[in-house]
Amino acid sequence: MGHHEEQKARRNAEKNADRKGDRKGDRRGDRKGEKRGRLAEAVALREAGRREEAREKLVALAAEHPEDAETAYQTAWAHDVLGLEAEAVSYYESALAGTGLSSEDRRGALLGLGSTYRVLGRYEEAVALLTGAVEEFPEEGALRAFLAMALYNTGEHHESTRLLLRLLAATSGDPSVRTYRRAIEHYAGDLDATE
Repeated sequence: MGHHEEQKARRNAEKNADRKGDRKGDRRGDRKGEKRGRLAEAVALREAGRREEAREKLVALAAEHPEDAETAYQTAWAHDVLGLEAEAVSYYESALAGTGLSSEDRRGALLGLGSTYRVLGRYEEAVALLTGAVEEFPEEGALRAFLAMALYNTGEHHESTRLLLRLLAATSGDPSVRTYRRAIEHYAGDLDATE
């Protein structure tokens, strides 16, 4: 066997070995692809207003893939939109405890769980979670708004109002609010101050 034939035979053997390895990987990839397809289908159902059907599919998928943070997040969301907040909590918590959520989904899970805690009367947990979420995502105004609501529920009215006024000053497109932006920010620092 000449040098070229040896190289060709070696390449063919490597390709065959790669194909065998790929088949094993393909089976794993097929399962992941199937899961992704089922997840996308359920999300599409939720977005199309077929929320109960989406929830059922997601509950089944989450049972099959309890370690999957994205599936847990979507399952929590499906419960939340149906007003099933108590059932959503464990899915949100699983999603946040897991790995693999995109930054956007992590932010959504933090907002969803914080809001759900608040709706369920778990105000201290809502404040703790949303405070951490605001530290993690400082530019996210919705997190600050939900934190303000939870602070209100814990009796922290001053801090709640301060947070909302600063959010208003920073984000409002209303020309009259923008005119008084500096004053709003200043007074938000100490609402009890007099001159």
